[in-house]
Amino acid sequence: MSSANGVGRGKGAGAIIAVFAVSRCLLLLCVFRVLVVPGPDVTSDVDVIYQGWYEVLRTGTYPLDDVTWQYPPAAALAILAPGAVPFLGYPSAFFVLASLADCAVFALLLYASGRAGKSRTGSWIWVWGVALLGPTAYARYDLMVTAVAVAALLAGVRRPRVLGALAAFGALLKVWPVLLLARAPRRAWASAAVTAVGFLLLCHALAPGAFAFLTFQRERGTEVESLGSLVFHVARHVGWQGHVQLNYGSVEFLGPYVPLVSTLAMGLTAVAFGWLLLWRLRARGGGPGTLADAAFTAVLLFTTTSRVISPQYLIWLVGLAAVCLVFPDSPMTRPAKLVLAAAGVTLLEFPLLFSHVVASDWLGVLLLLVRNGLLVVASVGACRRLWRATVPGRDASAGVARVFSALAAQASRSRT
Repeated sequence: MSSANGVGRGKGAGAIIAVFAVSRCLLLLCVFRVLVVPGPDVTSDVDVIYQGWYEVLRTGTYPLDDVTWQYPPAAALAILAPGAVPFLGYPSAFFVLASLADCAVFALLLYASGRAGKSRTGSWIWVWGVALLGPTAYARYDLMVTAVAVAALLAGVRRPRVLGALAAFGALLKVWPVLLLARAPRRAWASAAVTAVGFLLLCHALAPGAFAFLTFQRERGTEVESLGSLVFHVARHVGWQGHVQLNYGSVEFLGPYVPLVSTLAMGLTAVAFGWLLLWRLRARGGGPGTLADAAFTAVLLFTTTSRVISPQYLIWLVGLAAVCLVFPDSPMTRPAKLVLAAAGVTLLEFPLLFSHVVASDWLGVLLLLVRNGLLVVASVGACRRLWRATVPGRDASAGVARVFSALAAQASRSRT
């Protein structure tokens, strides 16, 4: 029986590896422009923005005069990394490194799922999720950040201090991996704090401008792909006087009421984090996969309520969903599948049909309604499933109601 199971698992691994190899060859052909993908050139960020930052960073300073630099100090490592491949030009070296990061995530998931009691489903989620996002996945450094996050969660089941150190390093690459600690023990938090403080001091000592990213997002509008943007996509058809503009490195809405909608989006994020805090205080149960389930739910809430839902954000969700489904008893199967579907719709809205999104025509609005709707449903579902799995006898809706009641009470006290 055990040998038969081993043969079955071997065949399953062979199929996954084959699909991975074919799909990744196609992605490389796309970013190297052997295959032409309709819509805007997704590699322009690497050719222009990343390479421009690289030229500044190699002089020993952060891009202090470039407001599009909105990333924590360790992001410099990802931008400088292609310089370690001197026999290739910068864009080519970046794509090769992105491919290696993709292979590393796949290898980690395949290894973890090969253990007794684990599932290959997580590996399939990663294979199809990145493929469905298309060449954008290889043309942003988010894939490298996701590799750190996946390694942190897989290690964190047995080594909390490793989880903390990797989560802190990931957060210094692009902030969101701090949410990996949503269900982490104190040892992980202590390790994260030590790592973060040490690395920040090192960055500050080595190069000026390590903390410039903290002030470079003040004047951001509402990005055209975000949940809040749907208000303005519809409003453009009834006389709204705002406009679409490339702003702070992304295509955003600017004009009347945009600051209000942006503030409401941040308020929604605050409510989501309020729910997470309440869940953290109430949670008692759970299993080995709860660490990943909590991280996936937290990042899903952060992404869905953000003022910016860029296509590469889906890479984060696909990676965390894949880790969740390594554990066969994870309650996140349905939210993970919804994220997978959202990744496919994301490829349609960017880059294939992005002109329709920018124009706010019926097709562009429909694509955003479907993609963002999938993320909203996935977020609500993840919250309910996480609550039910870890807070016995209490419904998730009750938790949400408590958060809103507390916020309303606080607002009432403020007015008086």
